[in-house]
Amino acid sequence: MQHTLTAIATVHSPYKQKFGVARQPGLVPAAEVCIELTPEFTADSVRGLDAFDYVWISFIFHGVTDEGWAQLVRPPRLGGKQKMGVFATRSPHRPNHLGLSLLKLEHIDSGKPVKLYCSGADLLDGTPVVDIKPYISFVEAKPDAASGFVTGKPDELSVIWQENSGAEQLSTDERAVIQQSIAQDPRPAYQDIPERVYVMNILDYDVRFQIREGIATVIGVQKKS
Repeated sequence: MQHTLTAIATVHSPYKQKFGVARQPGLVPAAEVCIELTPEFTADSVRGLDAFDYVWISFIFHGVTDEGWAQLVRPPRLGGKQKMGVFATRSPHRPNHLGLSLLKLEHIDSGKPVKLYCSGADLLDGTPVVDIKPYISFVEAKPDAASGFVTGKPDELSVIWQENSGAEQLSTDERAVIQQSIAQDPRPAYQDIPERVYVMNILDYDVRFQIREGIATVIGVQKKS
């Protein structure tokens, strides 16, 4: 049976490429996105939504739709060495490439177009959104539920900024997004090459950094032309 999904909104995000996107919502509190609804949705469509603190965002992993899917995947939380069934993971490589994120709703602009501003985002720039629902804590919060192989928040890297890295051009908010994103260790789980220079395209910058023994050193920040 075939079903057709139509995007109701598009995400404007600081994450311009897949590398560096937070692996789960809420891990990078400073990552704010704007979810811009398509023109047919007016302020009526979000009436009452501003009374909720969090929203569920259903979306399409548009950056990997051409990469297919597999029944077994290697979750980063298991070091990329063990395989789990795709439906036991949050992998973007899914049969229908659908994602679900719980984001903090900061505020709503009810103009034309309607825009939702959310923080703690793990969404790639340009992500198509297919649904928005309010989060209802008494129904959906299950703090004592088993979480399988996912045991708590992942360890974070310490982040330092090398002198003359170009960090002085960043605002406080920009620096927070970059630092919190790098702290999540965006490297593939199997990769540990201390001499390698990684480049993250985030906000309007190319950010270069190296990782050695749990410490990430930002060595260059260059504004994209």
